[in-house]
Amino acid sequence: MSTAAGSTGPGRDTGVPWADVVMSAVAAVSWALIGMAATAALGLHLLGADAAGPSAPATAAVVALAVGGSVTPAGDVSAFGLSGAEADTAVDVMPLGVGLVGALLLSLIFLRSLRAAGVVVSGRELAARAGAVVALAVATAGGLAWAGHDVITVDVAALGVDGLPGSDGGGGLDVPGLGDIGELLPDRMGDLADAEVTVGFTVGTAPTLLAGLGWSAGVLLVALLASRRTPLPPGWDALHRVVRPVVSSVVAVLLGAVAAGIAAAGYAAVGDDHPRRIAGAALLGTPNGVWLGVPVGLFVPWDAQGNGPLLGALPHPLDDLLRMGTEEPVTLGTLAELDGRVWLLGVGAATAMLLAGVLTGVRTPVGSPPGAGGFAVRCAVRLGAATAVALPVLVRLTEVSAGASLSVLGYDAFDAGLDLRGRLGAAALLGAVWGAGAGAAG
Repeated sequence: MSTAAGSTGPGRDTGVPWADVVMSAVAAVSWALIGMAATAALGLHLLGADAAGPSAPATAAVVALAVGGSVTPAGDVSAFGLSGAEADTAVDVMPLGVGLVGALLLSLIFLRSLRAAGVVVSGRELAARAGAVVALAVATAGGLAWAGHDVITVDVAALGVDGLPGSDGGGGLDVPGLGDIGELLPDRMGDLADAEVTVGFTVGTAPTLLAGLGWSAGVLLVALLASRRTPLPPGWDALHRVVRPVVSSVVAVLLGAVAAGIAAAGYAAVGDDHPRRIAGAALLGTPNGVWLGVPVGLFVPWDAQGNGPLLGALPHPLDDLLRMGTEEPVTLGTLAELDGRVWLLGVGAATAMLLAGVLTGVRTPVGSPPGAGGFAVRCAVRLGAATAVALPVLVRLTEVSAGASLSVLGYDAFDAGLDLRGRLGAAALLGAVWGAGAGAAG
């Protein structure tokens, strides 16, 4: 009996090489963790977020957030030597730049280990390799939950309170990314020079373990469906012919959009007064902004509410729209009423969909019957089904929920909130329509 090219022997089809399985899983998860930690640490450093304390716990917390984990921040403020001041915050946002780096590294090493198995891989070996990676990823998530907690004490005097509003009788306080928050601060802020602010955060163990399980399994699934050169178990030929061309096309377009976003951020950083901040924000959040723009450009409605200085972190004209206090859904049309250039977002999203349709047509086997009409219908149905799944996933990944309040002895010194959530049902329907049209046209 002859063996397939690249196979190591006839026993390869039935036995599982456990030593290779374990070593490849360790390599995949380790490199993914190293990549995410390095990206998170560099992004925090460029943003100056590591100036108040050790960066390792904060880095672990950001990595936990990147895989969908739970981080609960809390604080206590002692002002004028009195107690009774509390600070509470809540954040629900995934730094997708960190998660994307980890997903790419995890996928590349996992797929490489499968290609080394030969032309065909047995179902048992595929399950063993995927299971080992997922199990190790969950264990790593537990390590992040253990390491991602800290309490940071901030010396207010070291922050230059002499320049704060109220300390010299005038002026505002402009925080990059937040805008002018001077009106939100007490009149006697200069008296807080001797105050100490402690801010703590803790990574939730159970939610982070579940998130690590879902994140790693989802990454491996997408990688296996998007790779057109990775071997599959016998009998899975239909998946290779039908699913892989369209999934690989959608993934390629989304990654290309992120690359374009990073290039745009680099261009913006060159002429900005604070290039380090732009670079740090781009490292952590470029996929958040790009993948938020795709559903908006495809007319997916969003429900958004916000108040306070957190609105300054939103792109224009979304910040202006929320300041108007509108209760209507945020759509491409409502944003374009405030700034006509927003229509370019729709043009870009439609162009990306057409590119996905072209790639789907190029990569899909012609099959039988070979007529152009039947081929176009197959591409339309397959891309429509893929985008009906992909668009709600993008909406879910880019949702934002953040809130913060700081009250000192009953005085509300800081109050802000932001909630941005897309409509998943509309995203699925619009994804199917856009995908079908782009598949047929492509």
